[in-house]
Amino acid sequence: MAQTVDIDDPTDPRLDDFRDLNSSDRRPDLPEGKGLVIAEGVLVAQRLLTSRFEPISFLGVERRRAELAADLEATDAPFYRTTAEVMAEVVGFHLNRGVLAAARRPDPLDLDAVLTNAHTVAVLEGVNDHENIGSIFRNAAGLGADAVLFGGRCADPLYRRAVRVSMGHVLRVPFATVPEWPRGLELLRHKDFRIVALTPDPKAETLATAMTGGRVALLLGAEGPGLAEHTMRQCDVRARIPMAPGTDSLNVATAAAMAFYERVRMHT
Repeated sequence: MAQTVDIDDPTDPRLDDFRDLNSSDRRPDLPEGKGLVIAEGVLVAQRLLTSRFEPISFLGVERRRAELAADLEATDAPFYRTTAEVMAEVVGFHLNRGVLAAARRPDPLDLDAVLTNAHTVAVLEGVNDHENIGSIFRNAAGLGADAVLFGGRCADPLYRRAVRVSMGHVLRVPFATVPEWPRGLELLRHKDFRIVALTPDPKAETLATAMTGGRVALLLGAEGPGLAEHTMRQCDVRARIPMAPGTDSLNVATAAAMAFYERVRMHT
């Protein structure tokens, strides 16, 4: 069970794993720095505790510690109890959610293992907005997608904001990197995935007709540039979401949600 430790000094080195969370070069979740994962809020901390991520410590106010009391019985990571004012001084801003958890990054998942039992996966290229990545993971969890794969030029899915926006689902939905992008897409084809590239091109098939088959990999690009042409040439089919006149695209996380829903609709 987690030991509760009272701390009232914001300079206490035991709080360093939570320090300067808004700093571009000192924040503890930088992969090239401490490389920690920071979970923010009670619900996200609970999901962390039931994931493959090993917690190191918690920082929060008494009210949030009490809400997590039953969950904390499953870990021996210390809970550093303090005030909202001390927390704000440590992290660099006022934290409305009142609790943080820090965890180590485990070894990356093997792509082959992630794909073994998967039927629907999202594959991202150039998606470098952390909130979009977090939303894609939340949509994947809610609509039954099995994994998220990362191609070239994507942002870190374990950045604090991505973890928060995903509501902790980035800690639970498997993810892996596709090597030698985009040629590595051939690895999915060898596992009988139908590779579907989402595009606003009006000449593309509609999403409903493009996603036939058992296993589907949905390729999504960054807002604005979308998928690179040489990436789309690696795909089996190009698909579009029918749009109202005068519009040409959707937010990438919204497009992913619609694609995931179409898969659910096809199998119910």
